[in-house]
Amino acid sequence: MFDLVAIFSDPANIAALATLIAMEIVLGIDNLIFISILTNKLPEHQRSKARRVGISGALVLRLAFLSLVFLIVQLTEPVVTVFGHSFSWRDMILIAGGGFLVWKATKEIHHHVAHDDENGNGEIKTSGITPLSAIGQILVLDLVFSIDSIVTAVGMTEHIPIMFIAVIAAVTVMLFAAGPLSRFIERNPTIVMLALGFLLVIGMTLIAEGFGSHVPKGYIYAAMAFSALVEGLNMMSRRAKTKRRVEQRN
Repeated sequence: MFDLVAIFSDPANIAALATLIAMEIVLGIDNLIFISILTNKLPEHQRSKARRVGISGALVLRLAFLSLVFLIVQLTEPVVTVFGHSFSWRDMILIAGGGFLVWKATKEIHHHVAHDDENGNGEIKTSGITPLSAIGQILVLDLVFSIDSIVTAVGMTEHIPIMFIAVIAAVTVMLFAAGPLSRFIERNPTIVMLALGFLLVIGMTLIAEGFGSHVPKGYIYAAMAFSALVEGLNMMSRRAKTKRRVEQRN
């Protein structure tokens, strides 16, 4: 039984909790972008349910992995050596997950470029996707991101309750942010290509991590933030031009 009063009476543990919640939220952005793009291809009345099920799946997976935290830590132990390089189960999961993300992002970029809808509004329309297939793909990525998230959490604190609270808080934020983010992406089709570019970079980063090349995530998120800022300025510029045209017509 954990003594929560004793744990949180230490200011260092409170600081660790705040830091871990912030880190889990940042790490969850990758997952949230993927969920938003994927569910936006479903009929509108099915999107909300698919997002809720996908994000709930992420919560269940992360809490399940936390209950097996000692097993998860062992996933970092080398199990196979290829051409003199040792790979752990975590490495292989990251490589597989990164490969899936690169494949998925590349496929969506190709579809966005080759099948831009005739109305010219840039929306992605993919036929054949069902809520079940969307949720399945979300859970595949949840698995990869959850393992990476738990390994990160274990490296920051030894207290399981802190990890549980941080994961629940981060996934709760994801649950509330998923809808607004999906609607924002839908209203601003140019954001889709930027988001797919983010997923492509994240996928390559996961593959690099799997092969033992550590890429500081701060650089990745700084580049993403800068790109988002530039796109935001472009959006403001386009809206200003549209407003001036409307005023001139009137």
